[in-house]
Amino acid sequence: MADAQWSPGRRAGDAEEFLPVLDLVEPVRQRRLTVFFRLLLLIPHFVVLFFLEIASFFTVVFGWFAALVLGRLPEPVFRFLAGVLGYRTRVAASGMLLIDRYPPFALNPPPDYPVQIDVRPSRLNRLAVFFRLVLVIPAAVVQSLAVSGWCVLAVLWWLITLILGRMPRPLFEATAATLRYEMRVSAYVSMLSPAYPKGFFGEDALSVPERQGRSATRPLVMTSGGKALLVLFLVLGLVNALTASVTRSSSDDSDMWMRQQTGRVVHPSTGMIAR
Repeated sequence: MADAQWSPGRRAGDAEEFLPVLDLVEPVRQRRLTVFFRLLLLIPHFVVLFFLEIASFFTVVFGWFAALVLGRLPEPVFRFLAGVLGYRTRVAASGMLLIDRYPPFALNPPPDYPVQIDVRPSRLNRLAVFFRLVLVIPAAVVQSLAVSGWCVLAVLWWLITLILGRMPRPLFEATAATLRYEMRVSAYVSMLSPAYPKGFFGEDALSVPERQGRSATRPLVMTSGGKALLVLFLVLGLVNALTASVTRSSSDDSDMWMRQQTGRVVHPSTGMIAR
């Protein structure tokens, strides 16, 4: 399990396009005190991420041009973007209450840290790189709806974890699946992987060999309860998006009406209305 593994060629047994993997060790129990103050405790990481995201943006722009020319990301670019992706994923995992251990302030975490990502460099299709932002739109919509739906009931998930001292298994599965898909979308946009984001509802249990699981999410075999929660996230995200759109439209109409009214001036002597 590693956040960035550089190799100029393919490994034995690798598929044509290696799909980024999230390794997440499910905690048996979580300390209620750290759950209660979780977002406050993560504020320093949010500050670090702010600057990392700025640096990552310019690195992605440079990497896009480089990938168009070389057909791959240069090694330093790959390592940095993979490190930022791992850092972002670890902070998100903590914020979404998937783990209890505090994230380290490092792009490369300790080997025993319960959240790791596995991304592997490979050749990139130049045409797919050129149209990357267009191609990613369907996956980005699914990711946005799922994350938005999770956030709608974030307080409820927080209360459940706080009361029980752990996250119920179906909720853990759905939350981990949401985080994993978000990580895969980010990896695709950052050109860390040529593989299009997939596996939103986890892996098929029949396709996973017995006793070969490496963590709770490798492979991520979901129960019916976890899949139902994922559908709920998508529905809530869609409702939230539609509600925000209607509210924004109503607000714009109200603002336009107010501007029209303030633009009407009554002439003091004739009583006629002038614009």
